[in-house]
Amino acid sequence: MDIQWYPGHMTKAKRKMMEDRKLIDVVAELLDARAPLACRNPDIGEIAAGKERVIVLNKADLADPRANEAWKAYFEAEGAYFIALDSRAASSRKALEGVIDRAGQKKRERDAKRGIKNRPVRVMVCGIPNVGKSTLINTLAGRASAKTGNKPGVTKGNQWIRLNKNIELLDTPGILWPKFDDEQIGLRLAFLGSVNDQILERVELACELAGFLDEKYPGTLREHYGDLCYDTRYGCIEEIARAKKCLKKGGEPDTERAAAMLLDDFRSGRLGKITLETPQEN
Repeated sequence: MDIQWYPGHMTKAKRKMMEDRKLIDVVAELLDARAPLACRNPDIGEIAAGKERVIVLNKADLADPRANEAWKAYFEAEGAYFIALDSRAASSRKALEGVIDRAGQKKRERDAKRGIKNRPVRVMVCGIPNVGKSTLINTLAGRASAKTGNKPGVTKGNQWIRLNKNIELLDTPGILWPKFDDEQIGLRLAFLGSVNDQILERVELACELAGFLDEKYPGTLREHYGDLCYDTRYGCIEEIARAKKCLKKGGEPDTERAAAMLLDDFRSGRLGKITLETPQEN
């Protein structure tokens, strides 16, 4: 299943981020903890060149805890500042402020040598669509400073938010890159909801997700949906439709509704703590 999605506004957004990089000291890149490498946009690496970098593994509460620990070791070995969190949790604020404070230390030392006092650390918050950037900013700011939503493309332009006297955040739109060279990257991003569902064949996508779950997290689907009996991935979606009474007129399984349900249950964490990729596999 070859998935590609790069709407025109992302080119404009990347151009604006490149212009704004001269204003910032730190780049905080949000990655979905369930597929961190798939979420790494190579264009953000270009934007972050020469800047201190913070890797924020968001939605860590939805991911396999063992995998979170493996990713922590992976990114710290790269030399990046790292934190795993749930952007909705109030406790995330203090923890992330501490990481940003450490990342901004060299900037403050440079300012001191130049006689500059009390200039806040400016942090560009970036990532692909639907990784929770705006939710995180609102949690940090303690107010609804940024628009949020459970679909890609909610943030349309860059906006500055003053966090406190020491930190300013620049919220940016989620951007992808022009082409996914690896089919698995497109699949994982589609599972997470970082690709617009309207361009996808959702039943086919749900079949792929069911196959992954049966291989890596056996028993998960039956535990959540009941005693399903199937031999094929499509048969699994039909069984979910029957189990959840997603039926068309005449009793035929409504696989479109069942597919949407499976994808939503995975994205929301209702299927349990699941990770799509590990450092060892990559």
